[in-house]
Amino acid sequence: MTSTRSPRQLLVRAQGDDSPLYVVEDEGYEDVSHFTRNVPLGDPALGLSEPLSDRLASWSRARPAAGFASHQPLRTHAKQGLETAQALARHLGPQWVVRYWDEARATMKFVCWGCRRLHWSLDEHDTPPFPLRITVEGEYKWYPLRAEGFGDFAPDDPAAGLDLSDELIADLYTWAADFNAGMEQYLKDRDDGKDDARRQELDLRGKDLAARVAREAGPGRTVTYGGLA
Repeated sequence: MTSTRSPRQLLVRAQGDDSPLYVVEDEGYEDVSHFTRNVPLGDPALGLSEPLSDRLASWSRARPAAGFASHQPLRTHAKQGLETAQALARHLGPQWVVRYWDEARATMKFVCWGCRRLHWSLDEHDTPPFPLRITVEGEYKWYPLRAEGFGDFAPDDPAAGLDLSDELIADLYTWAADFNAGMEQYLKDRDDGKDDARRQELDLRGKDLAARVAREAGPGRTVTYGGLA
């Protein structure tokens, strides 16, 4: 049986708590005043990375207890909050509906995880703007990532919206290049023993890379390892 339950809404709002994340006590109430239950940054349902968790906590703590005394610091803090809320929405994907309270304008809007725009009402895309099911796979002269509708793609392709770390991007490129080099070496010497050893090493690295992509891609995406072609 398929669940028809809508994704939970999560409000990003700095109010002096360690975490600026809130949900409503009773589903169905969406006014800002109903987002009263604070969600810890370490909640496993969110699966936040340490950098994103620290970013949210730092932004929340930066708000003075008595509020801002002038408009410029308030606008700066609100802009930083929006950027942080957008990063959170990209991380969570479609499993959560992220909303942002803009204290400078006293408005609450939806933060789209895909197009990154703000909306007054919940915006539903006909198809996901980014791939949700990703495969890490080694194949000659192909990029290391796959997704239905995307084919193979580079780890830093902005169209995929993964926002992977520079280190992981570099490691994925290196892995793909090493696979290509190994294939070319095999075509030269036809040494099955050496090729098997190379492939075993590449396979172990590929599994590790898939696990790292899964961690960085966040809970809104499914990452699997497809092995070596």
